[in-house]
Formats: sequence, C-alpha cells, structure tokens
Amino acid sequence: MKKISLISKLNYVRLFYRGTLFLGMLVYYILTRVYGKPFFNYSSPVTYIVLGFITLSFVGEMVERLLPSRTSSMGSQKQFKRNYYPSGSDKPELQAWWRTLVVVLSWVLLNGVFGLLYFLNVFDQGILVLISLAYAICDMVCILFFCPFQTWVMHNRCCGTCRIYNWDFAMICTPLVFIVVTKTDVGYQVNPFAAALVASSLVLLLRWEIVYRTHPERFSDTTNMSLRCINCKEKLCGHKKQLQKLLAKSREELLRRLKEAKAKIQKEEPKDE
Repeated sequence: MKKISLISKLNYVRLFYRGTLFLGMLVYYILTRVYGKPFFNYSSPVTYIVLGFITLSFVGEMVERLLPSRTSSMGSQKQFKRNYYPSGSDKPELQAWWRTLVVVLSWVLLNGVFGLLYFLNVFDQGILVLISLAYAICDMVCILFFCPFQTWVMHNRCCGTCRIYNWDFAMICTPLVFIVVTKTDVGYQVNPFAAALVASSLVLLLRWEIVYRTHPERFSDTTNMSLRCINCKEKLCGHKKQLQKLLAKSREELLRRLKEAKAKIQKEEPKDE
C-alpha cells in the first residue's frame, strides 16, 4: 500500500467538508420550505451567516488557485512559471480542441435543462444552490475516485496533465448563473452570493485560459518535467488504482460467496422422488 500524499489527504478533507456543507444546506432548504420563508431572505441575518459562510469559503479556495501554493494539486499549479521545468523539447503535446468542445457542449446542455426547469418554476433558487454544492462534491469524487471527463472524453493520463483542471469552480458555479439577477416584487435584484461566486470562478477560468494560450509548454508533460510521473508527489493515480483493486477484490469475494451459498442451497434441496 502506498502512503497517502498530503494533497490526497487534503482532498479527502475537502470531500468531507463539501459533503457537510451540502447536508447543512439541504436542512436549511427544507426548513425554508416548511416555514414558507424565501431561500434568499435578505432581511434575515441567518441568510447572510449561512450563505455568506459558504460563499467566503469557496471564494477563498479560488483565491488559493490564483496564487502559487504547495497545498494545491500540480493539476492546477502547472500554470505558474515556478512549476515549469523544461524537458528540452519545444513541442508540447496538447489535447485535441474538439475534446474540450465536447465537455463544454455537454455541460451547457446539462445545465441548460436545469435553467429551463428553473424558468418554468419547476426548480427554485434553493434547488440550484443544492445542485451547485452537489457539483462541488462530484469535483472531489472525480479527483479521488473516478472522473467521467477523463475516462470518456479527455483521455488525459492523470489530473496533473488535465486540460480543464481549473474549470472546476466555473462548472460548480454554473447553476448560479441563472440567479445572479432575480426578479422581485420591487424589481430586479442582484444576488450578492451568486454574483461573488460566479465572478470569482470566471476570473479563475479566464486566468487559466490566458496562460494556456500564452504558455502551452507548461501544460504538457513532453515539455514540462514537473508533469511526468517520476516527479509526481501526489500519487493520485496510485491511490485510484489501489481503490479499484480493492473494489475488484471485494466484488470477486462477494461473487464467490454468492456462488457458494447458491451451491449450498441446491445441495440441501430435497430431490424429487
């Protein structure tokens, strides 16, 4: 068994933290529905305490991404000059543009459905916030366990070479785009929580895309030695493989026991005379 790296430990902490936020927000949403209160009640200090705390915590994570950090994955840190170690090659091998386009279109389509349901009054603002927090949990699941974008679309070797690693917060905040400006009885009103999160995520995304286009050599393991397996300190791939082997072994053991139980039942059944 490989020792769990610091980055992996922090990601497990983030997974637990985001899961706790989701459950807490679910309780908050249920209470607002039970007592007939608006989800964003700007006259209530509870709204600013609960939603303000969540907003500040996620904005804080995004600020960390904008700065060089030793507690963030190389997947996001490869954009900085300090993490670029030339390999001697000047030809970066980047992922095909159409793979990125597939991710964009699928994400727009998925969230377009949620947006349509919101404007048809099937979903309310609270549901969109819950979807956003669910995305935050899925983000950690993708890093630690299984990423459908990596497996089915991008086909990158690992998170370290992921083309869209720093898209995560923009994707998390996508449902909030529909509630940045909302219509009220007194006119249109800007939602400060949604606006802060969406704006911060767009800054993070824009910074990533600018660096990707101006310094593509930092994003490829053919030109950046920091992204090669031999220099990896996170060992996220190793942890994923360990988990997959454990699940496979558990599945085989379960099937073996079921087979034995079935054979035992058949053996104990009385034969027809």
